[in-house]
Amino acid sequence: MSDMVSDRITIRIPETLGQRLRSHSRMQGKPESELVREALESYLAQPAEARPAYELAREAGLIGCVRRAPRDLSTNPRHFAGFGKRK
Repeated sequence: MSDMVSDRITIRIPETLGQRLRSHSRMQGKPESELVREALESYLAQPAEARPAYELAREAGLIGCVRRAPRDLSTNPRHFAGFGKRK
């Protein structure tokens, strides 16, 4: 580790997670920082979970954010008349 260029970060973790990390560090005979790096590498190597656009929009607060709009705005074709056409 000392011969490679590295960034240093500081994080806060719950006390119980710190206890578990120390326990694993002792059991595996590895420094806590090495275990954290391994866990981070493993997590970041996983492909991003594909999620429906509706779910992402809901989390972003976009669902229902237009006030005084027709209730069927997203489903009634008459609201789409002329949509995307230049005037």
